[in-house]
Amino acid sequence: MTRVFTLLGKRWSGLVVAVLSHQPAYFSELRRAIPGISERMLSDRLTELTEAGLVLRRVDEGPPLRVRYELTEAGRGLRPALDELRNWAATHLPESTPHC
Repeated sequence: MTRVFTLLGKRWSGLVVAVLSHQPAYFSELRRAIPGISERMLSDRLTELTEAGLVLRRVDEGPPLRVRYELTEAGRGLRPALDELRNWAATHLPESTPHC
């Protein structure tokens, strides 16, 4: 559990994985889907998740050159856990809970 929360417990990491669990996305799409995250922080989290083997970075030849991100098989394996966390939050966390 320590290894999981060391990676996914970092601010924004879980949200990045959650957004990508629906479909691959370009950097700008991820930025829009996660309000409040800076470009630098998104870039850092994507790098960490890629190095951990959860996210795959694909370069689409241009012009313009675009980078698309998608979950690897290991990343997709987190979907059931994310769904359970989403269900738990809907039941046990009030809507007014401040974002961490």
